[in-house]
Amino acid sequence: MKGLQLDTSNGVTTKGRAQLELEQQLARGERFAFGENWRQFLKHLDETRIREAEVSLQEMLQLSDLRDKTFLDVGSGSGLFSLAARRLGARVHSFDFDPSSVACATELRQRFFHGDAQWCVERGSILDEDYVRGLGAFDIVYSWGVLHHSGEMWRALDLVMLPVKTGGKLFVAIYNDQGWISNVWKAIKKTYGGLPHFAKPLLAVPVGIATWGPVSFLDLMRGKPFHTWRRYYQSRGMSPWHDVVDWVGGFPFEVATPEKIFDFYSARGFILRRLATAGGKSGNNQFVFERQG
Repeated sequence: MKGLQLDTSNGVTTKGRAQLELEQQLARGERFAFGENWRQFLKHLDETRIREAEVSLQEMLQLSDLRDKTFLDVGSGSGLFSLAARRLGARVHSFDFDPSSVACATELRQRFFHGDAQWCVERGSILDEDYVRGLGAFDIVYSWGVLHHSGEMWRALDLVMLPVKTGGKLFVAIYNDQGWISNVWKAIKKTYGGLPHFAKPLLAVPVGIATWGPVSFLDLMRGKPFHTWRRYYQSRGMSPWHDVVDWVGGFPFEVATPEKIFDFYSARGFILRRLATAGGKSGNNQFVFERQG
């Protein structure tokens, strides 16, 4: 596997070192265990959610299918969008820094494409420049809601360009910068990470209520109790509760305005082809750029 490299100075693999570093960061509350959250999500994955993930890719990429396309899923998480891309016909390469996330993507590959040589799943880090350069060139590089959790967002945004071939598309989603509000969320996320496991719901549940309470109240007044909650999966095929946990626990946490992301990639030879903002609220601004020759 490309993500496994040897450090001959002491006989320890860099993959092993990365695993140790991750475990230490998790223990100190410096990093959220995204993979464990996605393991729970996979228990509820169904055909409807998979289809909605496919539709979201088709709409943002403005492609009806991905046949004859290569698709790199950077920070594959649950593996849902790797699965969606593969079902749309792409040759898929998935990688994630979190071994539990790698296990999730591997499970989906075994469940839906057992033995398929057109879908590779491995462990790797977007911050490992040698690893990223060794991946080759792809028609579509996809990284949704990942790079702002890397701990070095701007470096990750720079490195994620490397595998995009000329004329290829880069699809990234980055948390919206809300100024002081984003700083409050950063403090909440850091606090969540430092809580013992049994106490984490004491913070996640109030955040869920604060996030979903007003919307659920409006649904109730319309005579449609929890309508938005039950239909949430239609946005990207994701579970609302697992997204709440992902949101409150998602640390490291960095943000950027749409203008900064646009300027960053425009200066590097990319043209914006599609944009979907969070409307000035919390959440992800989504960008599809095309690399020019």
